[in-house]
Amino acid sequence: MGFDTLGDLELNIILSNLGAEDTARTSCVSKKLRTSTSDDILWSHFCAQELGLSQPLDPLGNPVASFKVSYQLWRESFSMYPWSLVRRVHKCWGRLRNWLTLNFPEAEATLRKGASESEIQEFERILKVKLPLPTRILYRFYDGQEFKDEDYANDLYGSPLGLIGGYTFYNRSVNVYLLPLHQIVAQTIDNRSYPGFSGKSNYIIVAASSTLIPKLFLLNCSSGQLFVGTKNLSASGEMLPCVPKESIRSVHDVNANQQQDAMLLWLEEHASRLEKGIIKLREGKKPGSNSISQFPEESPLCSTAITSGVQVSASAVLIPEFSDLEDFEEKYLFTYSIRMSLLPGGGNINGMAFDSCQLYWRHWVIRANNQVVSDVNGEAVIGKFPILRPGAKEFIYESCTPLPSSEGSVEGYFTFVPGRLQEPKGDMFRVNVAQFPLQLPDYIY
Repeated sequence: MGFDTLGDLELNIILSNLGAEDTARTSCVSKKLRTSTSDDILWSHFCAQELGLSQPLDPLGNPVASFKVSYQLWRESFSMYPWSLVRRVHKCWGRLRNWLTLNFPEAEATLRKGASESEIQEFERILKVKLPLPTRILYRFYDGQEFKDEDYANDLYGSPLGLIGGYTFYNRSVNVYLLPLHQIVAQTIDNRSYPGFSGKSNYIIVAASSTLIPKLFLLNCSSGQLFVGTKNLSASGEMLPCVPKESIRSVHDVNANQQQDAMLLWLEEHASRLEKGIIKLREGKKPGSNSISQFPEESPLCSTAITSGVQVSASAVLIPEFSDLEDFEEKYLFTYSIRMSLLPGGGNINGMAFDSCQLYWRHWVIRANNQVVSDVNGEAVIGKFPILRPGAKEFIYESCTPLPSSEGSVEGYFTFVPGRLQEPKGDMFRVNVAQFPLQLPDYIY
């Protein structure tokens, strides 16, 4: 039985299963198939399946006449790249934008429109590099982030709207954003004058914080690996890889040159952590100062313990820009976040209920490779004696600690009094802080 004897519904089902490329070839077989393969319902299926489009748009987001035209424009615009890789990059950006739309629209608004092929070629000419294929496509979709002056007004250390986010400790706030091509050129040229960049002409700075001592992410355009600078970056070029080497896959371009996808993997992992709630949006102290916090909020990287109605969650993040791999005693620096709250039903100690409690004492045991390196006892936390109440916002504080090895842990307890220190409603009691890891992560942000 030939195609011409089939009804429209049967043909549509067959063609939709063939895929877009085979459907386009089939249109040459007969007049009936040419008509069937022009059905826009069919092309809406391909656009949704391959590009996640629910309406016919060109690669710049402009409406077009039909889904078939939309699909053709996408294929033409990215004809120089493997289509499977284009779809993968598009999916990655789609996941990030979906999360931003729902949770952090003000950060989504900072994404710049994609760079053109000619802009990328000019970028490569100036810096004398060849971008890895996945990275080129990433910038074809969105050319980093761009901020308005008012975006910086609510944050002493720069905009909190970085797509990658960061952490705080003491009086330092770190927030990492993706650089647009013109800023990559400026920062890369500026840093090439430092001794640590001698012989690193293939490295470009693709992401950074806007802090006084910046946190810099560098892409090796030859290997495709992504690195983050340490304390010794400018002096000796010391860096840490941000993506596990074994995870990096090779992508073959039309000339059969191998191109690595570390930056794409890095963003895909970031999207996954946001979607799973491993990292979340942290509410800022001032309106408009919310930011993405890199402190994990799910196990196994985050611990949670409830004692007498008091809940304490704790996690840590590596601070690469202040880590010194040449220092045997304080090689790695970690910042940790402690989040404490009184459960909605209040607390209870030996049958005695209380509806508030105040912190008095802390005790930390810090280990490196299972050996105790620090045992800390002291009043308060960062000079504060927080009072916890049911339904109130959790009290959050951050601090930091050095570690001589890439693997360690923290555990301990807080001492609270029911009521207030000046008016206790009972005996002091301990609240456990379950052990949480200090470790060099597979992916560094």
